[in-house]
Amino acid sequence: MLQIIDLHVNYGGIAALRGINLTIEENQIVTLIGANGAGKSSTLRSIMGLVPKTKGQVLYKGEDFTHIPTKDIVGKGIAMVPEGRRVFADLTVEENLILGAYTRSDQRAIAKDIASVYDTFPRLKERNWQKAGTLSGGEQQMLAVGRALMVNPKILMMDEPSLGLAPLLVKDIFDIIELLRERGNTILLVEQNARKALEIADYAYVLETGQLVLEGAGQTLLADQRVQEAYLGVAR
Repeated sequence: MLQIIDLHVNYGGIAALRGINLTIEENQIVTLIGANGAGKSSTLRSIMGLVPKTKGQVLYKGEDFTHIPTKDIVGKGIAMVPEGRRVFADLTVEENLILGAYTRSDQRAIAKDIASVYDTFPRLKERNWQKAGTLSGGEQQMLAVGRALMVNPKILMMDEPSLGLAPLLVKDIFDIIELLRERGNTILLVEQNARKALEIADYAYVLETGQLVLEGAGQTLLADQRVQEAYLGVAR
């Protein structure tokens, strides 16, 4: 469904990604794990066209997406939940959701999808009049996911969705990610909670300093001694 081929990204003279290759199959959860600065967020941002690619290709359903504008990528059905939520603080919950559908024109379908977001996140429905900046961190994360769902995406990319959340809310977020897969979404997940990410992932990649060093089924990497020692806090 989505292929990244020999992708290189540089920031100035620093190589953030050095020839990575990924395949994201339809209706799977694929996760990227690695230390801070490994290149995980750069991978998502480069797919979305938010940072320039030095070399390589991004293919979506066989179509070359390497150099097309971000708005066209969104229009094709790829959405991202950014790290730090990035909700529009001065707008209401519902206004944030409406903005998430900016590439769409069918008002009836948009209204139906807003109702679907409220079914998924009842707390947002209760607060649909409230300014997003006054929500709790967990509620803002729900809103960020809901806003991305308003794109009606085929692929949903999520950058550190559990960061800064209380443990109970972390569980809720991972439950939602699994629910979205059951509903037919494909998920590309970047997550600092490597254990939780691997537990739900169909497939996983390990990034170190801009290079892929390991890949495999989520449960396989969860049991891998190298992954356990480096990312799961398991002593040898």
